[in-house]
Amino acid sequence: MADITLQGLVGQSAPRSDSDGIKADIKLNRRAEVCICDWYTQMALEGRAFQVKAGTVTAPLVGQVVITDTAAEMCADASTGTTLIPVYAHIAVNLGTGTLHEYAAKSVGAKSTAGTAFVPLPLYIGGPASVCAARVAATAGSVTVTAELATTTRCHWHVANPLAVAAGHGFTSHMWQPRTPPPLVGPACFYIQVSATTTGPSYFASFDYIELPTVNVE
Repeated sequence: MADITLQGLVGQSAPRSDSDGIKADIKLNRRAEVCICDWYTQMALEGRAFQVKAGTVTAPLVGQVVITDTAAEMCADASTGTTLIPVYAHIAVNLGTGTLHEYAAKSVGAKSTAGTAFVPLPLYIGGPASVCAARVAATAGSVTVTAELATTTRCHWHVANPLAVAAGHGFTSHMWQPRTPPPLVGPACFYIQVSATTTGPSYFASFDYIELPTVNVE
């Protein structure tokens, strides 16, 4: 059997730009090591990564007084033919009033039905618009999602504080960055819930997701 030598083209100082559908050399650095772009960065470069956020500048939103069924603070919906993959969420508590704080990220196989529309922000500035729809609650819990059931609702992240914030047991920032991001095949809804007892916490939040045609995922 003849030896097969795989060669590429050094492109450290002069990145190339090729058109879709044409053959191109593998990119190497000056040590002849293959340059590989991680999947998340590639999705952002392709304009497939988006963000939904709640609260801006010094105007936080206020969470629910305990999490209630069908109520959420923010969400993103994928229609049939689209797969939504949430990859990151962050909640920053601006004022930790109330007790028994609880925060969650969940999904269900049906789209939301009420709430103020929010246009998802492309992480690629100037990139294509998202085909998913989003909502952010101006009033606590006013994004309406499908009722939670043990047989249909997936809980991806859940955090709670059993101690009173006023007693010095508070926490101010929560981040979810999954090892295995869940592919939510449309129709589907990914949503965030924020709450405490007595008084809802003031917060800023955001979540990032990647969207792909479902035919490219199955």
